[in-house]
Formats: sequence, structure tokens, C-alpha cells
Amino acid sequence: MKSIFTEGKEQGIPEILAAKDKRVLMHQAIFKKYPKNVIIDVKMNIPGPIKNNHYLERLFNKGIDELEVEFEQAQLEIKKVATWDEDSGSEVFYVSARDADRIKKIAVKFEDESKLGRLFDADVLIKDQAMALSRKDYGLPSRHCFLCNRPAKECARSRRHSVTELQGYISKIYWEEIR
Repeated sequence: MKSIFTEGKEQGIPEILAAKDKRVLMHQAIFKKYPKNVIIDVKMNIPGPIKNNHYLERLFNKGIDELEVEFEQAQLEIKKVATWDEDSGSEVFYVSARDADRIKKIAVKFEDESKLGRLFDADVLIKDQAMALSRKDYGLPSRHCFLCNRPAKECARSRRHSVTELQGYISKIYWEEIR
């Protein structure tokens, strides 16, 4: 099976931090324009220095389509306000005047139950709240590792799996779901 990580511009810590700063500015700009809404910020969790390429864009777009179907089926009024396709990764920003709790539960369902959803991080943000809503806020279990089903943060902190192993898992999903 061919790796989907052989192409793309490598991202180091400076580029990742710059993307994070840019994201914070985007959140501020969106809240300025939509002060009474919640933001849904959707991106992928991609290990290693390659964060975006045409393969990852296809995975991202298919996952976004699946998530939007979930929102539609839940009859949520979600408005897409920005899309990024950067070397640091693809990202979509939505707003909604609806219940943040319900949106978070739908996002978690997508992350946990969709094969592609496990690659995604859908943050739900409320204005003037320091952090995105967390699974813990709702008594929901933490995210599980792609490979071993342990808590993902535990595996990431201990570097239990190599970047190559994690990228192999993502490549496998690509070839199964996209091709």
C-alpha cells in the first residue's frame, strides 16, 4: 500500500505555531461578526511533518461532507464562514445560533463513529470562554488512539506509536475510503 505522505510541504514547529495564531485571529474575527453564535472549527489530526497534500484534501473534503450530513439530519442551521487549504492543513469554520451542547454531541458522534471522523477534530467554541467545549464537560469518554484504542492523549504523550505507523493507518483509510 502506497503512503499518502510522500508529497506535501513539511511543517515544523514555527509553521504549526503560526497556524495556531492565525486560527485564534480567525476565531476573534468570526466572533466579532457573529457575537451571539458558536463557532464550529473543524480540522484533521495529522501526525508528522506533512499536514496537507492532495490526498489529505480529499480525505478532508469527504469527512466534511459526512459531518455536514450529520448537521443536516439533526436539523441544525450551520453556516460555513471560512475555509482554509494551507500547508499546515485544511480547516473549515462554521457558525450557528443553535445549542452548543447539541452541536458538540453531534461532533463527538461524528469523531467517534465515522471511519473518517476519527481523523478529525471538531471544536465548538463559545464567545468569551477560554477553551473549546470538551468531551469531559459532557461526561463523554476521551478520544481513542487510531491504533490501540487507548486514550489518544496518553499514546501521543508517551509516543507509543511511530509517526510511520500512524501515517500507515491514515494511508490505509485513504485507499479504502477514497479510491
